[in-house]
Amino acid sequence: MRKSIAIISAVFLAATTSPTLASSDDPVCRVVSGQQMSIQEITAKASSLGYEVREVERDDGCYEVEATDVNGLNVEFHMHPVTGEIINSKNKS
Repeated sequence: MRKSIAIISAVFLAATTSPTLASSDDPVCRVVSGQQMSIQEITAKASSLGYEVREVERDDGCYEVEATDVNGLNVEFHMHPVTGEIINSKNKS
């Protein structure tokens, strides 16, 4: 019984102290509240990069943008909520 408790305790301790890593499909955009850009600012940033923005919404801390690129392709991408940097993108066509 003591051995089981020790093992469970060790596993719990490792799980609560280990940093979590994000995959490229799950961008990490956790920021302190109040630091992030507004939806209007994200829309303006994406537009300045040549995208025709159709929709912007929050998704796991990031902004998810649906837009049309300069070639007329439908795209979806995530933008960092503080910097407006495009983190990942994919064609929707």
